[in-house]
Amino acid sequence: MSRRLISTGSPFEKAAGYSRAVIDGDFAFVAGTTGYDYSTMVMPVDVVNQTRNCFKTIDTVLSEGGFAITDVVRATYYITDAADADAVFGVCGETLGDIRPASTILIVAGLLKPEMKIEIEVTAKRRT
Repeated sequence: MSRRLISTGSPFEKAAGYSRAVIDGDFAFVAGTTGYDYSTMVMPVDVVNQTRNCFKTIDTVLSEGGFAITDVVRATYYITDAADADAVFGVCGETLGDIRPASTILIVAGLLKPEMKIEIEVTAKRRT
C-alpha cells in the first residue's frame, strides 16, 4: 500500500506544508488537530468543545483513511493551561475510555494562536 495524504481543507495545511494525516500501510498518523470546526473555521472558546472538535476531526480523517477511532494506539495531548486537564480528561474518557491508547499530556507555553487551548495527535494501527 502506498503512502496517502489526507487533508481537512484547512488553509494552514498547505501554508505550513503538512498533512492532517498520513496513511502508510497499516498505520495512520494524525497531527496538528486543534479545536477548529473545519467546516466553518470557527474555534469554540472553551476547552471542552475544542477537545470534542479535535476528536471529531480525528474521527473524520481516520474514517477517510479506512481506520476507526478504535484503531488508535497512541495519543498525545498538548494543553496550554494545566487547569484544563480535568476537562480534557473527561472528553478523552468519553471518546477513548474503552480503547485506552498509550497517552501523554503535556502542558505547553502556547500553541500557534492564542485561542487554541488544545492540540491532539494520534497514531492508529489498522486491525486485521
